Amino acid sequence: MRNRLKVLRAERDWSQQALADLLGVSRQSVNAIETGKYDPSLPLAFKIAEIFAMTIEEIFERD
Repeated sequence: MRNRLKVLRAERDWSQQALADLLGVSRQSVNAIETGKYDPSLPLAFKIAEIFAMTIEEIFERD
């Protein structure tokens, strides 16, 4: 699944660790999501969308 997470994070000048702290996950998890190696669970996807004040569909899209 493709996502805009890296771009959205960079626009806010957040490190992967800063986003990970907000999400309650590891920095490695954020990296894996950004690189498409891991698709977040639905609850985590909702949390990501909430943090960025966007819908899940605005952040994630199918390959």
